[in-house]
Amino acid sequence: MAKHQPAHGETCPVARSLDLIGDRWSLLIVRDAFDGTRRFGDFQQGLGVARSVLADRLKRLVDAGILAVAPASDGTAYQEYQLTPQGESLFPLVVALRQWGERYLFQPGEARSQLVETHSGQPLGLMQPVTAEGRVVAAGETQVQKP
Repeated sequence: MAKHQPAHGETCPVARSLDLIGDRWSLLIVRDAFDGTRRFGDFQQGLGVARSVLADRLKRLVDAGILAVAPASDGTAYQEYQLTPQGESLFPLVVALRQWGERYLFQPGEARSQLVETHSGQPLGLMQPVTAEGRVVAAGETQVQKP
């Protein structure tokens, strides 16, 4: 699995993550992959992104080990993009961004897509940081230890 090399020896995990997946198109590609999009043309049609931009972002996500290229599941000559385990581990990030957007970017009653748990059909609970023991922790109760 290829490792993304951060610019300028960045020691902050947030900065390194944003360097790789922090642009609009990369995150929307990952979102759509969670929603079942697999083919280049389907990503392009759904996102309305230029072919060159999409090709660049898909290559970066594949090189970083977030997506993998596989033969089409229907046996055609096409190829598909699949989330790797590393890519699937971005699910909490996508959920947290979704929940933040639901809370702050929509008016009450305004139409929006909704993520629900498949078995129950119910919305997910709020994503919150917790300690190793499971206690919810606020930002003011944390600190960054820099090297």
